[in-house]
Amino acid sequence: MRILFTFIGGRGHFEPLAPIARAAAAAGHAVAFACPELQRAAVETAGFEAFAVAPHRDPPARKPLVAVDEEREEQLVLDVFLGTAARERAGATLALCERWRPDVVVCEEFDAGSMVAAQRHGVPFATVLANASGSFVRRDLVLARVDALRAEHGLPAGDAHALLLSPFPPSFRSPPPGAVSIRPVFEPGPIDLPEGAVFFTLGTVFNLEAGDLFTRVLAGLRSLDEPVVVAVGHGIEPEELGPQPPHVHVVRYVPLGAVLPRCTAVVSHAGSGLVAGTLAFGLPSVAIPMGADQPGNARRLDALGLARVLEVMTATPNDVREAVLAVLGDPSYREAAERMRDEIARLPGPDHAVARLNTLSA
Repeated sequence: MRILFTFIGGRGHFEPLAPIARAAAAAGHAVAFACPELQRAAVETAGFEAFAVAPHRDPPARKPLVAVDEEREEQLVLDVFLGTAARERAGATLALCERWRPDVVVCEEFDAGSMVAAQRHGVPFATVLANASGSFVRRDLVLARVDALRAEHGLPAGDAHALLLSPFPPSFRSPPPGAVSIRPVFEPGPIDLPEGAVFFTLGTVFNLEAGDLFTRVLAGLRSLDEPVVVAVGHGIEPEELGPQPPHVHVVRYVPLGAVLPRCTAVVSHAGSGLVAGTLAFGLPSVAIPMGADQPGNARRLDALGLARVLEVMTATPNDVREAVLAVLGDPSYREAAERMRDEIARLPGPDHAVARLNTLSA
């Protein structure tokens, strides 16, 4: 079987697909990715064949930190991901399908253009959920935009995926009807960093929109007794944060599967990929949402007793320190996180997803 995996966003849109693609390749299937040009190197480094397809974008640039505006973020997804970019993507992925000839297409949930391309090419497609809480962008608005795109291509309205996969625990994101819940997998790896650390990151996109947030958070973490690992992400040099005491380790990037098993807590922007990893390893967290799906994820973490949530524009170093000490000192946070970890561990793995994909091309 030939399986084309597709995603339209950054690394957080790739990571839910990667374990399924890895399992498919191990089972002997031909696997390739359709991705943005800016993500092709990361996909190839992960060991996959990658094709860069529209939309083509300039590399991300530094931006000032701004207050959370959920309406603005929702409109961006509707106008770009499900609007102009989806239209570009539909044509580009269709052209790739005609060259590469997949039997099945597997799309992350924001890649509407590739879903339409699969339908136009006449092959079944599966959708993999990528938003941890499921609260980002109202479903009725999403369906209206996708149906409009389908109509432009002469396709009928309505959900058309043959399989829906959810790599999140059902008690965190209630899966839509018919969805198959699978266990997220984070590849382990060697790492020269301390055990028992507090891990801090703002991901690989919002790290460039953080303003003084790295400085404020790190000032609060620096005073902890625990070791601290900070991943600043691409586009930022670790040296920009200045000299650090011996227990603070600043790196550009570290795989979640390598660092999280060594940690006691996570401080982050609550991006979906980071949330999935934090839950999979049973870690309490401090969430400082900045935009996109993060506010909804943070609310869900808070509601389930998994995290303390701070306001991005006003959080002080002392707020950060006190929040970390709270989630480390109150056993209820770790107990809630470990219950989520155990729920995830009981879910079937990526091999189950591949078995389900097999039935689509039969």
